Order: sequence, then C-alpha cells, then structure tokens
Amino acid sequence: MNTFWVTLSASVIVVLLSIASLPLLNNNANYLKYLRRSSSEVADLVVTNGTIYTSDDSLPFADSMAISNSRILRVGNYSSIKKLARTLTKELNLHGKIVVPGFIDSHVHFIPGGLQMARVELRGVNTKDLFVEKIRKAVANVKEGSWLLGGGWNNDIWGGDLPMAAWIDSVTPHNPVWLARMDGHMGLANTLALTLAGISRNNENPNGGAIIRNNDGEPTGLLIDSAMKLVLPHIPEASVDERREALLRASSHALKRGVTTVVDFGRYFPGSSPEYPWDDFSDVYRWADLSGNMMTRICLFFPMETWSRLVDLMSKSGRVLSQWIYLGGVKAFADGSLGSNSAFFHEPYADDLNNYGLQVVDLDSLYNMTFSSDKSGLQVSIHAIGDRANDLILDMYASVASDKQIRDRRFRIEHAQHLAPGTVARFGEQSVVASVQPDHLLDDADSASKKLGCERAERGSYLFKSLLTKNAQLAFGSDWPVADINPLKSIRTSMKRVPPGWEKAWIPSECLCLKDALNAYTISAAHACFLDKYVGSLSPGKYADFVVLSTNSWEDFATEVFANVEATYVGGFKAYSIRPEDKSE
Repeated sequence: MNTFWVTLSASVIVVLLSIASLPLLNNNANYLKYLRRSSSEVADLVVTNGTIYTSDDSLPFADSMAISNSRILRVGNYSSIKKLARTLTKELNLHGKIVVPGFIDSHVHFIPGGLQMARVELRGVNTKDLFVEKIRKAVANVKEGSWLLGGGWNNDIWGGDLPMAAWIDSVTPHNPVWLARMDGHMGLANTLALTLAGISRNNENPNGGAIIRNNDGEPTGLLIDSAMKLVLPHIPEASVDERREALLRASSHALKRGVTTVVDFGRYFPGSSPEYPWDDFSDVYRWADLSGNMMTRICLFFPMETWSRLVDLMSKSGRVLSQWIYLGGVKAFADGSLGSNSAFFHEPYADDLNNYGLQVVDLDSLYNMTFSSDKSGLQVSIHAIGDRANDLILDMYASVASDKQIRDRRFRIEHAQHLAPGTVARFGEQSVVASVQPDHLLDDADSASKKLGCERAERGSYLFKSLLTKNAQLAFGSDWPVADINPLKSIRTSMKRVPPGWEKAWIPSECLCLKDALNAYTISAAHACFLDKYVGSLSPGKYADFVVLSTNSWEDFATEVFANVEATYVGGFKAYSIRPEDKSE
C-alpha cells in the first residue's frame, strides 16, 4: 500500500509540474514536443548566469537555457537547466551579461550590400570636393574602359545641391561611371556612361521615372527611379563568383551586428531586371546552401511580376528549403523616395511646388498582380514612402482582402515613412505589417522639414509609437546598403530619435521603449515574414539563435541603449565573437 501511495504521489507531482509548465508552451506544437522530450534529452550547451530576454511574453526573462540539436530545449532558472547537462555538455557562463534573441533584419538587399562593400563607398561624404576626390582615387585603380561603380552618397549632408556629371567628367574621361544615391532611387552617370546608354536631350522621361536636365534641356547625369533602366542594362553584371563572395561578406558583416536572419529583397530596384533575384537564388543561395557556406538564415522575396514562377517553385519544394533558406513572397514598388523627391504625396513638395512625387507603377497592373499573388497564397509586400502611396496601397489591400476569404495574409508595406492623418489606424484595422527602418529618420529629419515643411513633416513622419498604439505590427530593418546593418543603433534611434547635430528628439512623442524596439527586431519581425515558428524568440523548439551583449545591466541598457555585440550564436554554435581567439562553445 505504501508503495502504491508513493507511486501515486510521484505521478501527481509530475502531472502538477507539467500543468505548471503549460503557460510556457506558447501554443506551438514544437514547444510541447520539445518539453515532453526534455526529461530524456541531453543538452549540447547550457547557457547560464545571465539576463536572458526571450521576446516570449509567457516567460520574458530567464537566467539560463539549454540547447540541443541547434534548438532550444528549455529556458528558465539554473536549477531546472542543470538537470539537462551531462559529461559532454558544454557550458557558456555569461557572467551576468545580457542575451537577446538573434536580430532579424526585416528589409535588406543582401547581395547588393555585399557588392557595395567592395566598391566606391560614398556614405558620409559631406562636400563636393571630397566626392570628386573619392572618384579620382578610385578610378586610378580601374582598368581603362571598365565601369566604375559605387554608391551611398547623400546630397543633403553637403547642403542639398545635386551632383552632376560635370563634377566628375574631368577625372573619369576613359571610364563610364554609375553612382547610386543612398536610397537606390536615384543615380549619377558621367557623360561617357550617358553616351554609352544613348541618353541625350531627345530622350523622353519614361513612365515612373525622370531624367534630370539643366536649363538648356541637357541631361545632367542624374536619373530617377525607372529612368535608371536606361543605364543599368549597359553595366556588366557581377559575375557568379563576385556575387558569391558578396554573400559571404554580407553574412559576416551581419553576424558582427548580431543579425542571424534577414528578409532579402535582393537586387531589385526600379529600373533593374526582375531576373536578378532569381539568378542570385539559383547561382548564389542554392550554392551556399549545398556547399555549407550559409551563415545567416534568409527569407527571400521576389519581384511581383514573377509571382507565377514563385508559385510553381513553392508547389514543388514548399516554403522551407532548408534551415537556412525560406521563400517569403513577392514585392513591388508604389513610389520612389523622399531624398529623390519621388515619394508620392497628397500635397506637393514644399521645395518643388509642381512636384507631388512619382507613382512608379500602373495601379491597375499592380492590383492585378497583387490579387493573383494573394489568391495563390503568396505574401505580398509593397514599397510605399509618401502618404499618398501608403493610402493607395492600403486601399488596394482592403480591396484584395474583400473577397471574404478569411486568411492570415500579413500584407506588408515597406517603409511606411510618411502617413496622412487617419492612416495610422488603418494598419492595425487591416492587419498590415509596417516594415520600417528607424535609422532612415536620422538622414531624413532635416530634409523632411525642407521638402515637406516642418508642420507637415512632424505630423506624419516615422510614426512608430502611434502605429503600435493603434495595434499595428511593427517590424524593424535597415534597408542595407541604404543604411548600415546595425540593430543596436536602430533600437537606440527608435528610442531616442535624435538626429546628428540635434540636441533634442525629432517628434519625441513617437519614441519607443526598449521592449517594443527589441520585439520589432525579434518576434514581431519573425511574425512579419511567417518565421515565428522557427525564430524570433528564445522559446523551446525554436532555433537557438541568440546574441550576447557587452552590458550586464538591464536598467542601463533600457535607459541609454549603449551596448556592443560580444558574440552571435546561430543554432547554438558561435558564429561570431569579438574575441576570435576564444574557440570555446
């Protein structure tokens, strides 16, 4: 009888402990499976003695976690985690350091970013003379007749004057040149490049683009949005080897910043070929996956005009190609950018009263592609920066979703930078993801006031807090190489909103708290691309992607947001360390 009651009591205790654990399951079948197996599983790695922010509301903080087979086995206190350790289990003692989930950059152009790292870098150039000098030095190392490529320039930081071919013609007489503006919606060609492309005063502006001309009607060398397609086909495509090297450079750079997953919109810009992302998929990503060269997880979006090809691919292979590669959806453009005066607004630009911006695509065509993509089950993402562009896309999304077919669509708007009164609430009401890039506001704060007027700019620009308050899903990213991949900097930007040279915040009412900013780079970013079953939080069953930060004070981190990435782990393995000599774990 005593044996019976002892056995029964033990069974009751196990049941009660299991019930007590249920709030941690987060309604994911994987979590339950891993928790059931945890009593018999052995951890490969236990992470202890830290402040672990999980991005999981069921257990926001823990001091330890166990990892097995690249996934999280258990999260909690040390006494529960140490039970999973055996002789061969490794231990990572955090010594009080903060750990957060691996960051998810919701908007990058990954291979273009890697390519740009090997080209002329004009980011931060703040005078005409320095601009010209950079080109003069770079062309000296380029074979005569070869293209000189680069980008990252921002005319706003040298006073606003737009560059012209005449600036650089004298230092590049034998080399065609193409230099993309930082936002990718405008580029500068020298006269030799214009000649090779057949661009003269006789060319008309293409639909959705513009050739900038001087008072005599001659092209200055600047091309906006779809006008760039007049030059881009003449530029030799990067070789397969160059693009593969670009992926490796980009991945290493991302890992240094704590980024373990990116949503990649590829080599697709207004005026570029829709084939480029597909070429990179087959030549670069497939190669890297099969050869063991993938270092970060990639969620791929493809040009919307190729939607049927993506449907065919998904029907054959599914959405998850491996632990590294995920097929996301399709992307299109509604307008250009603020810096290029091509973002589409309800009111004209304050510094160009005849200009409302550019609608870079035919709306009927965009609606038909969106409807077909959505009907086929693809996630749809559309670039919209100006307030009118955002309203047009929200209207279109509402129309597409009015077929009464209730489905988890997670429509996305990329950037959502400037919103008209009343538009903010529509994101939450329509369950549209606002995929935004905090660091863009550092570049736009001064120019927005000039281009839109102070009152209009402050009323509707970068409304992060308002979007969250109205129940919108917020996903953070960088738009690299437009801005650098740097989640910790972006998190600080979203919390402080102090542009360079400013002493106070720009629109302080829109500042976020640390939790909201971290979630926008982790669990919300994962949800925004349908990867929340795999990554985004440090929860049982998900991949063990996490970042060790340099600080051990959560209070200081939440206040000042000063921290560096000390180490990045992907699938429980150290992928980056600030101390490369440290070979443990």
